[in-house]
Amino acid sequence: MKIHQEAIDAIENFSMPDNVGFGKVMLPIMAQATYKDGQWSQVEVIPYQKLELDPTCKVLHYGQEIFEGMKAYNFKGNGPNLFRPEENLKRFNKSAVRMAMPEISEELFMGAVEEVTWLGRNFVPKRSGESLYLRPFMIASECNLGIKPSEEFIFLVLASPVGSYFSGASIKVLIERDMIRASSGGMGAAKTGGNYAGSLLAAIETKKLGFDQTLWLSAEDKESIEEMSGMNFFSVINGELHTPAISDTILDGITRRSLIDLAKSEGIKVSEYKLGITELLEKIKSGECSECFACGTAAILTPIASLHDKSGESYPLKQEHGPVAKMLRDNLLGIQELSIEDKFSWTKLLKK
Repeated sequence: MKIHQEAIDAIENFSMPDNVGFGKVMLPIMAQATYKDGQWSQVEVIPYQKLELDPTCKVLHYGQEIFEGMKAYNFKGNGPNLFRPEENLKRFNKSAVRMAMPEISEELFMGAVEEVTWLGRNFVPKRSGESLYLRPFMIASECNLGIKPSEEFIFLVLASPVGSYFSGASIKVLIERDMIRASSGGMGAAKTGGNYAGSLLAAIETKKLGFDQTLWLSAEDKESIEEMSGMNFFSVINGELHTPAISDTILDGITRRSLIDLAKSEGIKVSEYKLGITELLEKIKSGECSECFACGTAAILTPIASLHDKSGESYPLKQEHGPVAKMLRDNLLGIQELSIEDKFSWTKLLKK
């Protein structure tokens, strides 16, 4: 690990604006390592700066890249602490394998993430719901137009102080019955940019129709529920928690797994299976399904007010802000912010 003096100077002279939004304000430092000739360089922490890429760089043409989203917390000055960072590393390497990219060691990944967080510790927001959003990512940097896996890569970690992504408002969700997000055997389970780019056209249509988010169905039958464009999906049916089972078309969300463990610890039965949209809508109409919500790193948990079809049919939930969703969000945020006991050993407090 090499920490450049210019990076230390940059963070010491940094002034954080009062309103940071989400992903708009960047800390003036970043971590970087390069892969060449089959091995990684040491991590260097340098001032935040533009990347110089050759126009033939493979990431620009063939989309060979992966990323992660994770958070550090400092609620009431109790941190900084990371939430389940080892799970981000596991998923990062799983994505790397799928995208024909080199895996990265725990020492390199965690060292970069922890050093950027520690150097930026004075800019990890202290109010509840706020955090330091961390974006580790890797891009193919070999320069030629040949359609083959790159043999050179750049790994970086960026950091952005963020406000609360959760406004408290519930969302209206449009069921996407025409386009698909991913297909079996594809890269739907990898956290790679193409999966998100492929959802943008549907997002535009969703917004035009007056809705907030898109719910994707399986390519196989256009019936089984998969996930939202950037979040996993849950429903509460007869007091039990239901969520689509993880497959190679669904991102294995860390927030999702955490909520499942929390629910089980509270005595709530959890079912992971192929839930059909027809069945779900029938249960919403009958009142058996009382709550639906989405979850992910950014928002943690977002309640769903209603589901909608392009035909004009609406399916309002009996409880927009249901007790199960509220309990799960409060407990998860409490663990992340070190305000309640972490019985799962999910948090990692950074010390030097």
